[in-house]
Amino acid sequence: MPAENTLSAESSRAAAEYTRLALEMGARHAVVFALSDIAFDPRTLLKCMFGCADWGRNHTCPSRANNVSLAEYKEMLSRYRWGVIVHTTDKALSQRISLELESRAFHDGYYFAFSLSDCALCNECAAVECAPCRFPRMARPAFHSVGIDVFQTVRRFGLPISTLSHPETDEQNWYSAVFVE
Repeated sequence: MPAENTLSAESSRAAAEYTRLALEMGARHAVVFALSDIAFDPRTLLKCMFGCADWGRNHTCPSRANNVSLAEYKEMLSRYRWGVIVHTTDKALSQRISLELESRAFHDGYYFAFSLSDCALCNECAAVECAPCRFPRMARPAFHSVGIDVFQTVRRFGLPISTLSHPETDEQNWYSAVFVE
């Protein structure tokens, strides 16, 4: 875990606790990262724009009016030093785990802790009906929708990820991240 070598004793204990909790909750992997482990690449927006059927439809989508730009996300996220990447094969589980880690970190005094997870709270986003978000305190943008190259980032840790030949039937790897400190 590259980040643990640079963490304070207190942060190292917290990181170990958060990875343990993620695994107990059903994550296949949970790894501590340093900010330098995160690969930012604005081309992720192209994949959102021209590869996502939900582009512009959901509240957490980067195309929504009044959403911050990728450069603004990068600036905000660059203020963190470390966090935890969560790997599951279930989108909703990935989000539940990352939100729990965010909550735990917040209550441990890391008041800026923030989760990135592809939102799975509703079967269909309320934005489709031009309605407000049903869960504004829990909805989070996807790891990739803020300009993070998930493939390059998780491969740095030897975690599984590949493009799918048959997305409807192939097992998918879902990743979320909790930026802690």
